[in-house]
Amino acid sequence: MTRQNKYRKRSKLSEAKTRELVTYFVLDLQAVQIAAIVGLNRNTVNSYLTYFRQQIAKACEKEFPFKGDVELDESYFGGKRIKGKRGRGAYKKIPVFGLFKRNGKVFTQVVPNCSRPVLQAIVKGKVTFDSTLHTDGWRAYNGLVDLGYKRHYRVNHGVNEFATKESTINGIENFWGLAKVRLAKYRGLSRNTFYLHLKECEWRFNYRSDNLYKKLIELLRHS
Repeated sequence: MTRQNKYRKRSKLSEAKTRELVTYFVLDLQAVQIAAIVGLNRNTVNSYLTYFRQQIAKACEKEFPFKGDVELDESYFGGKRIKGKRGRGAYKKIPVFGLFKRNGKVFTQVVPNCSRPVLQAIVKGKVTFDSTLHTDGWRAYNGLVDLGYKRHYRVNHGVNEFATKESTINGIENFWGLAKVRLAKYRGLSRNTFYLHLKECEWRFNYRSDNLYKKLIELLRHS
């Protein structure tokens, strides 16, 4: 009788081989590199890396509430700016909203747009009302005090203001920079694939001081 793989149900690989894949995954190697090292078909490796990312994404979605000093910001990934296209972001770029608990974790969410109803619904669902919010001057952040948040500080990027005595959003902007550099190596991702890779960036950032191998093994065992 074949022993059940405790890291993935109905797996055709041994636990030892699965742990080997985890090892190279946390080292941030791409599927083609891992396939060459472990001697597996690239499609098989891709299947397992996707599974790892799916479990990581599920775990990331459970991260809440955010409390304390929380930075809010939106960013845009992929695509290229096209002459004549106007508005926040750029044509065919994927809009993403992010929360960053200072000296703590980040949370990201792919959004249909960066309108006030969309962003404020996420804030209300993830951030406690006694928190202090820090944002830029984007109009979607108007009315957060009326929503129930008593402390909201802003920096005005429109006049080249990137920090004030009360506020800065350098933490979340630093994460955006790290994520974009990391994702650039994939040279184009579909929207569904992008979500999983974004969540992986989030997970790697949140546990950057931990042993990622042990963290992922534990996560897979309890999936």
